[in-house]
Amino acid sequence: MKQHRGRHRRRKRGRALRGVLAATALALTAAATMISASQATADRDPGALKPLTSRAELNTLRLHEDLVPERTLDRLPAELGRPVGVGAVLDDAEGTLRDPADCTATERAALPVAPAATHAYCWDTADTRGLRSGAVTTSGDADDDGRWGENRVVLSAWSGGKGSRVAFVDANDLDRLRYTWVRLAVPTDDGRDWRALRSAVSGMVWYQDKLLVTARDGLYVYDMHRVLRATGADGPRFVMPAVGAYRTAGERPVGLSLDRGTSPDSLVARGGDRLWRYAFSTDPGRTGLLATGDATEAYATKAEGPGGVLSYGSRWYLTQPGEQRGLLWRQSTSGAEATRCGSDETRLCWSRKTASLSYWQETGEVWSQSGRTLFSLPLNTIDRSLG
Repeated sequence: MKQHRGRHRRRKRGRALRGVLAATALALTAAATMISASQATADRDPGALKPLTSRAELNTLRLHEDLVPERTLDRLPAELGRPVGVGAVLDDAEGTLRDPADCTATERAALPVAPAATHAYCWDTADTRGLRSGAVTTSGDADDDGRWGENRVVLSAWSGGKGSRVAFVDANDLDRLRYTWVRLAVPTDDGRDWRALRSAVSGMVWYQDKLLVTARDGLYVYDMHRVLRATGADGPRFVMPAVGAYRTAGERPVGLSLDRGTSPDSLVARGGDRLWRYAFSTDPGRTGLLATGDATEAYATKAEGPGGVLSYGSRWYLTQPGEQRGLLWRQSTSGAEATRCGSDETRLCWSRKTASLSYWQETGEVWSQSGRTLFSLPLNTIDRSLG
């Protein structure tokens, strides 16, 4: 009987949250019709993607790999603390995300107008003070069954004066998301010391046992088996040291996502007016690492950035920031379409600013965040709202 009452409470709670999201969507739809004419000019159609084929253009995207020696990584536990698994991090949760009913009006206004979010949460104001939100990735990227071991996990990147960190969010119960902070670090002095990664993380992908994050000087690689329980360090109780880095000769990736619609799976990147992809290595001794060398595909886009990027097969989805509302474009070599705010022609109906898009293939959902608001919605609702 107790279990039955628990399920009943969850159903009522789920209906209440859906009601809040529906009411928020209606309010945002009404607000979208009041967008000023001056902002409406921002939804300029970027047109079709232009394939890049010249050797000079492709050379700027050529990827170089620099892995940290094993002996350096083996010294780090003596400086930072003992290794633990992702499960141990989730079990040591230190915060809980707020439901939409407990979010402020400003936080709810960060949600897309259309299509509407099906799940939404807000970060603790005090816990994120002085931090800037960044990219999102999930265990749906890590493994095609959507889990890391027995857990469903969302990773959310943040940056601030003391360096970058990632919130490991326990997403096993979508009615109650709990999280733990993990600091991102870079080994120094052959593993005898370390420094905090001090860079905005606007792109992040968790693939197999590796986490790739954007930084000012390239892509850093982290190993999910090398999360360390910090001892004697200020800040988060857990630290991840970088195990390598990738750099290009020219354009720097700002947005990242995973595409499981290619063979092999590929990393999608966005930087400046360029979109491109790298194949992941199929070498069993290089799990989660990229196949170095040339990009396997590259395009020029006129969609204004910076913003998130997502690719699934030949479809590319790009977010474009705006003053009040942003845009979400689906672009291909044939043209571009934007999500609509309803029956009218208004296209400025996406969140004002989203750094990344992450597709959880097992559930069919896209995860993103804007400011202190984390949300998800089905990819097929994005496709249906295009016009």
